[in-house]
Amino acid sequence: MWFKSPKTPPVSDNTWLIAGLGNPGPGYAGNRHNVGQMVLDVLGARLGGRFGTSKARAVVLDGRLGIGGPKLILTKPLTYMNLTGGPVSQLAKFYGIEPDHVVAVHDEIDIPFNTIKVKIGGGEGGHNGLRDISKALGTKEYLRVRVGVGRPPGRQEAADYVLKDFSSTEKKDLPILLEEAADAVESVVLDGLLTAQQKFHSAGK
Repeated sequence: MWFKSPKTPPVSDNTWLIAGLGNPGPGYAGNRHNVGQMVLDVLGARLGGRFGTSKARAVVLDGRLGIGGPKLILTKPLTYMNLTGGPVSQLAKFYGIEPDHVVAVHDEIDIPFNTIKVKIGGGEGGHNGLRDISKALGTKEYLRVRVGVGRPPGRQEAADYVLKDFSSTEKKDLPILLEEAADAVESVVLDGLLTAQQKFHSAGK
């Protein structure tokens, strides 16, 4: 997918930019830090499309949730995590999407594995991808779907922990977690943030 010019982007309150955060290349694909991109693969399969390359240093897939439903622009930046903001900001400008319709899907060490939380705004918790998005958009007021990967064991550094693949035990539950995170993205878009929070912040989630 190559877009020609950002001069006349389609502007719609029913269009959402969903960014799956991670690092590029097969060496990082299974890392905890790339769980956001794994969720985007689930969403892409649901939309029945394929990701195509764009000039925004990202791969992009677009589709609708149901017949006549909201339009989703799914993107997986091809930059390293700490440079995520450029592609996200460029695509938001091209499609005329305001920050409150941008959803970052990312790993979160401050919540347990197999847990999903959703919010808008707030701090980045040391997450370099979120920090760069906030800088590029000029605001922290965008949505986040936080996919819990848990704290590193013992004295292991968080930076090392998130750049490791999920454990064999975690991998057994990972497909379900990815489906639930994709459900959370759809709920934010279709039902609104408060309803999504009530659904995914309840006991057992």
